[in-house]
Amino acid sequence: MANARPERHASVPRVQSGQPEERHGHFLAEAWAELKKVEWPGQNQVIQGTVVVLVACVVVGAYLYVNDYVWKHVVSKVFLGQ
Repeated sequence: MANARPERHASVPRVQSGQPEERHGHFLAEAWAELKKVEWPGQNQVIQGTVVVLVACVVVGAYLYVNDYVWKHVVSKVFLGQ
């Protein structure tokens, strides 16, 4: 298991050494090959994910607002005696 290496795309040959331009080109070719393997979300999944994030932001924001409001009054009554 110690010698396990990630699989390389079959069409991308391995470059051992060379000029920096060759290494950059090899990196870009490998990155492009990996991007072709990605299963991109559909429009419906993106919309659902966006709605979930927005609802979570509103819920957390409301919780923090109420918590701040309550503690502001607790601190002003108990510690400041107002």
